[in-house]
Amino acid sequence: MGITSFLEYLQYQKRYSSHTLTAYRTDLEAFSQFLETEYQLSSEWDQVNHQMIRYWIVRLSEEGLTSKSINRKLSCLKSFFRFLVKEGNITSNPMQKVMAPKQSRKLWRVITEEEASYLLDDIPFPDDERGRQEKMIVSTLYNTGMRLSELINLRVGDVQVQNQYIRVLGKRNKERFIPVSGTFEQELKEYIAGESETRQMAQDSSFFVTHRGKKLYPKLVYNLVNKYISLVSGIENKSPHTLRHSFATHMLNRGADLNSIKELLGHSSLSATQVYTHNSVDQLKQLYNTAHPRGEKKS
Repeated sequence: MGITSFLEYLQYQKRYSSHTLTAYRTDLEAFSQFLETEYQLSSEWDQVNHQMIRYWIVRLSEEGLTSKSINRKLSCLKSFFRFLVKEGNITSNPMQKVMAPKQSRKLWRVITEEEASYLLDDIPFPDDERGRQEKMIVSTLYNTGMRLSELINLRVGDVQVQNQYIRVLGKRNKERFIPVSGTFEQELKEYIAGESETRQMAQDSSFFVTHRGKKLYPKLVYNLVNKYISLVSGIENKSPHTLRHSFATHMLNRGADLNSIKELLGHSSLSATQVYTHNSVDQLKQLYNTAHPRGEKKS
């Protein structure tokens, strides 16, 4: 029992996404190759010790991998060896003696509320079917905070405009409901009406499709989001995730509580949501400097 059994366990019992399974497979195969090259071990998992894993960390660091990337691989190993212990294949988990390298906290940059308004209200999207869909994709990412994979897998039946919500299947098929209202609700109604005239919108069909009627793919969405954010902002990262971060940050700035944002984003723990407080702290500092009588530094 080894990598294959572990991946089947993740797929059928833990219901991990195909993206996560691919990443785990890649990491485990790379570690297995390292063991074979350095220690002539081939699936003898009971002979793996913490020194071997520490040496692998050193090698990964020498290859230029960041602490974040290394920690992701170590997380994979931790789950893998825990599985082997549970199944009785090994008696102890070598990962218990491995310390993960410290990583600096990455603060995501977001577009401003003014830039978001300009992007959705003033930027001229092409006045055709493709342009209407591109605008709807950008608007959906910003107005719901959903992940790229969630957008791609969105079905027609998930978008319940009449009930004012969108059903989203997140990581590990965790279901959540995102409310829609106001301008975004109207945009959805108009988009659905226009699409219904040009294609069959069966309940189980993809909500967004390519010009050939096929399911969207990540690179396509990334490129179009990058293109449109570039028109309004000079931030370095211009990905779909930037719009997700902007959604959360702007809601927090306007008074939404962390628990509500956590539910909307589909986070499993509050600690993952707390990263968004950095922009609110920046806003509070600016407000203090402007409004408090002793906030401004004397020149």
